[in-house]
Amino acid sequence: MNLIYDIGNTSNKLAIYDRGVKVFSIRTKQVCCEDLQKLISPYTITKGIISSVKDLPEFIYDLISVNIPRVHILNNKTSLPFRNEYLTPETLGPDRIAAVAGAYYLYPGRNVLVIDAGSAVTYDFLSGKSYKGGNISPGLNMRFKALHKFTDKLPMGSAIEKFESPGRNTIEAISAGVINGLVYEMDEYIRNFEEKNIDAVVLLTGGDGQYLRDRLSQKVNYQPDLVFDGLNHILEYNAKES
Repeated sequence: MNLIYDIGNTSNKLAIYDRGVKVFSIRTKQVCCEDLQKLISPYTITKGIISSVKDLPEFIYDLISVNIPRVHILNNKTSLPFRNEYLTPETLGPDRIAAVAGAYYLYPGRNVLVIDAGSAVTYDFLSGKSYKGGNISPGLNMRFKALHKFTDKLPMGSAIEKFESPGRNTIEAISAGVINGLVYEMDEYIRNFEEKNIDAVVLLTGGDGQYLRDRLSQKVNYQPDLVFDGLNHILEYNAKES
């Protein structure tokens, strides 16, 4: 069994994979030493991979490495099954690489646009066996926070289910502006990508992925476990390489 640990900007995601199939997962704001021990103790885990977009807490690595024989930390030195054409691989977020790896195994040899709608929204481009790079944009919550923080009187908005556009009050105006703005942005990325690429595939993942999928006019393939799957594939690939 494999332990997959994805540490993001706003949450920790942990999964257990058995022969390529996810058998357990959890998402939480914080994980303490005792919680982590309880989560992994029921399983016989032989390999693990850790992906973190911020400094990795020492206790996490220490605990995992004590309990699991082989632990890999995803970084710019990690072997990948595709070419990484990013000019500064040391600055490339491991979550982005993991999502691209998931796309690579789902659609080998295809032109794939990977949209990860999390704290930030990333648009990453995979062409056959080459990762071409991508773009980074503020996520939904970041946009709401920016309007609230950098103005004197605008209230804090949120991703509500129903709103009118144009907005008939300030909260509605903020919701319509932020949500529709991001939806229009994503729709245009998708339209442009499909226009330029034959047999294009568009994958959507991330914490806000499902919410945004239901509002897009363009069709996407929603893959909530894309990062988990990609990390598991990278772990298996490196196990074979070593």
